[in-house]
Amino acid sequence: MIKFLDLYKINQLHKKDLQDAFERVLESGWYIMGSELRNFEEKFCQYTGAKYTIGVANGLDALVLIIRAYKEMGIFKDGDEIIVPSNTYIASILAISANNLNPILVEPILETYNLDYRLIESRITEKTVAILPVHLYGQLCDMDKICEIGVKYGLKVIEDCAQSHGAKSPKGCSAGNFGDAAGFSFYPGKNLGALGDAGAITTNDANLAETISALLNYGSRVKYENIYKGVNSRLDELQASLLSVKLASLDNETELRRKVANRYLEEINNQKIILPIVDFQESHVWHLFVIRTENRTDLQQYLTNAGIQTVIHYPIPPHKQKAYEELNDLSLPISEKIHQEVISLPISQVMSDQEVSRVIEVVNNY
Repeated sequence: MIKFLDLYKINQLHKKDLQDAFERVLESGWYIMGSELRNFEEKFCQYTGAKYTIGVANGLDALVLIIRAYKEMGIFKDGDEIIVPSNTYIASILAISANNLNPILVEPILETYNLDYRLIESRITEKTVAILPVHLYGQLCDMDKICEIGVKYGLKVIEDCAQSHGAKSPKGCSAGNFGDAAGFSFYPGKNLGALGDAGAITTNDANLAETISALLNYGSRVKYENIYKGVNSRLDELQASLLSVKLASLDNETELRRKVANRYLEEINNQKIILPIVDFQESHVWHLFVIRTENRTDLQQYLTNAGIQTVIHYPIPPHKQKAYEELNDLSLPISEKIHQEVISLPISQVMSDQEVSRVIEVVNNY
């Protein structure tokens, strides 16, 4: 079986360094909000170019805390609206509704699966306070256009970078450093994955960073003095130390993913398969290699029978989920088409040439 993602093999690449990091944390006797966290935050600032990185418990919390902080700062309020792509993973939308704001779903560009900036202005109302673009599957949105709209209408731009660690624009700007703030996930399956749940926020806004830092720690800047009704969403010392180890190799591992993706793009030639579109190589870090086909169920079974594991990202669009019954009547045909047709092929930095060749052969024979 060719696994969709072999996390065991991926982490074996770093086994000795990960073990050393674990021993260092164990022996330190300090496990929450210590030097390992500060070290990772500094390194991630250097990596993204952002002035501030704040480690949090997971990627969803990262987005929730950004929006919550803007509420505490008096910039957002209950009932405000945030524009978000309609085909994203539901976490992007949960972060909005969890703060009593309203998600305004906007269709993606079919060829790139990312938010269609051409549709944003038509959905802006007097209640709109932000745009939340998602760099889906690892490819940057058109952030120049989105940020221009944000400036024009005085809207915050909050990037969802859960799948795009290390993606860069042609001008060299990195995911997490385009808008006003960004949320990252370090879930184990991400390109930069912890060995458990973990996340981070990046921003260049000192006031926002200070507010988030208090909110995530029970609403406290000084121990036992609580200025907000905060939460507990701290990135622990162990996960921070492990992430520091893996961050050092992220760019090299991204290049290995790109080699797999480029082979797929060049060698898959089945007319029944729609391949992803990439405008600029460095803007895509290939968290996922997503293809489309009209009969996805048949293709997935065919690949399974051939010993190739696939995953569907994602089978049900957010506006058709029971959790969002109030959105169930929306007509979003592009998103619905995407969710009905997409299927993700195996891709990772540990796939062998033979495994890649086998996937290509089987897909071409479908």
